[in-house]
Amino acid sequence: MRNIPQHVAIIMDGNGRYAKRLGMPRIKGHQEGMENVRRIALTANECGVKYLTLFAFSTENWTRPSKEVSFLMKLPGNFLGKFLPELKDKNIKIRTIGNFDGLPKHTQKSVSKAVLETAENSGMELIFALNYGSRDEIIHAVKSVVESVQNGDTAIEDINNEFFSQHLFTKDVPDPEILIRTSGEYRISNFLLWQISYSELFFANESWPEFTPENFEDILSQYQKRERRFGGLKEE
Repeated sequence: MRNIPQHVAIIMDGNGRYAKRLGMPRIKGHQEGMENVRRIALTANECGVKYLTLFAFSTENWTRPSKEVSFLMKLPGNFLGKFLPELKDKNIKIRTIGNFDGLPKHTQKSVSKAVLETAENSGMELIFALNYGSRDEIIHAVKSVVESVQNGDTAIEDINNEFFSQHLFTKDVPDPEILIRTSGEYRISNFLLWQISYSELFFANESWPEFTPENFEDILSQYQKRERRFGGLKEE
C-alpha cells in the first residue's frame, strides 16, 4: 500500500453485544475482544502504522456493573501477561493516555511494567486509552494552560492550536488520520475530540471480536482513495 496513515485510532465497540448474541456472558465478549487486540495490533505494525490508539476503558465505563468493571480492570494485566513477549519481539512500544492514577493499583502495576519493558522499542506505539475521556482531557489541558499563564511562563497571545495540543495527553503523537468504530454504531463517544478534527471516519458493522485483520486492511485501502482537504480545495 501507498500513503499508509501514521496514526489509527479505534473505538473497540460491541464486545458485550457479541457475547449476548452467542448466548455467552458479557465478560466472555471482553475476553474475545482482548484476543483481537493482539491480531489487529500485529496487523497494524506489519502494515507500517506508527501509532495505534485503542479506546480500552472510558471515564464513563465506571458506571457499568461492578463485576464487569472488575473484569475489565484485569484485562490489561491478562493481555500483557500473555502477549508482552511477542509485542517486545515485534519492537512494539506500549504506552497509555488517560487518568492513569485513577486505575486500580494492580492495573497500574501490570501496565507500568509493560511500559517500562518496551520503553526502548522503536517500532509502532500501541497506545491504550485507559480511564480516558476527551472532555476530561481538554479540561486537564485548559487547567495546565491557565497555570502556565498565571505563573508567567506563557503570554495569552502565544496560545494557539499547536500550543494547546502540547498540553493534551497525546502531546507527542500526531493526530490520527483514521478513526474506526466497530459494531455498527455511529458515535464518537467522547474519544479524541480535539485530535480527530480532520480524521477520516470509518464505521464497521462487525463487532470488535469479529473485526478481522482483513477488515483493517480493507479500511486502509479505502483510505488510499479519500481526498483530505482540511477545509481547503484541491488545486486544479
